[in-house]
Amino acid sequence: METTGPPATVADVEQIYAELARLRANIESVFLGKPQTVTQVLIGLIGQGHLLIEDVPGVGKTVLARSLARSIDCSFSRIQMTPDLLPSDILGVSIYNEKQATFDFKRGPIFSNVILADEINRTTPRTQSALLEAMAEGQVSIDGRTLPLDQPFVVIATQNPFEFEGTYYLPENQLDRFMLRVEVGYPDPASELRILRERPAQTALEQLEPAMTAGDVVRVQHYVREVRVDESVLAYLMEIVRATRSHEHVEVGVSTRGAQHLLRAAQAAAVLDGRDYVVPDDLKQLALPVCAHRLVSRSFLSDGQISSGREVISELLERNPAPD
Repeated sequence: METTGPPATVADVEQIYAELARLRANIESVFLGKPQTVTQVLIGLIGQGHLLIEDVPGVGKTVLARSLARSIDCSFSRIQMTPDLLPSDILGVSIYNEKQATFDFKRGPIFSNVILADEINRTTPRTQSALLEAMAEGQVSIDGRTLPLDQPFVVIATQNPFEFEGTYYLPENQLDRFMLRVEVGYPDPASELRILRERPAQTALEQLEPAMTAGDVVRVQHYVREVRVDESVLAYLMEIVRATRSHEHVEVGVSTRGAQHLLRAAQAAAVLDGRDYVVPDDLKQLALPVCAHRLVSRSFLSDGQISSGREVISELLERNPAPD
């Protein structure tokens, strides 16, 4: 769902940069040693995208999501995605009121600004699909009614890719709703030692105060859409997208939605870098987290050649040089 508003003034822009700096510092006070990961999460937030945080267990995926939610003064819901979870557990349910002889709708956790869908691949595809309309349209349809969701609205899903028993693959149409797939990785030795000493997830996280309000986030999201994109940069973006669709190892390449997400993510990256224009390097740095998870392979087998969506995107970036 798009935001609207008057053009940003110079004072507005300076305030936006200051707010984003405070937000980054807030998150990095809890989630230690991964500034690039924090950058990607902030790109998703101000670019009005949803985030899939994926990595091995125990590297702080949930801490990262919770620190973002606590750093903006918004409503927050955490949904533990278990195999027995039903769509109504997410969306809500109508309950019959005997006194008034009417059905009263009890809203589910989806009616929050920030949704943490923890271990999304542990719930069934039917329940995963309950998130689709909300993620794509910023609304839900229940009992013949369409109910808008408050803005900002962001879904932060986590999953552990190496757990297979009792898990379900996310279908392609679900993956395509996520602007970025964020891989956390292990912290560097110094940061890991600091985590062991300070235990920020048990101390600093609970004391974290908001650095921005819901209105601040919406205002920044609108400003991101004003960031200038030169025609040569757009042409480079389309080179990357179209190349994924004709690659010999790819059955389905990046969708038009994926191209839009790459553009919006690049605009958000420019704002985080203090610019009001996109440069080709923004696209190069974001092509992997925005595009790799959208590719449907033709044969990604261990044949000594291409083996993953990441390798396809990396190859295409080498093959298609950025404009000067």
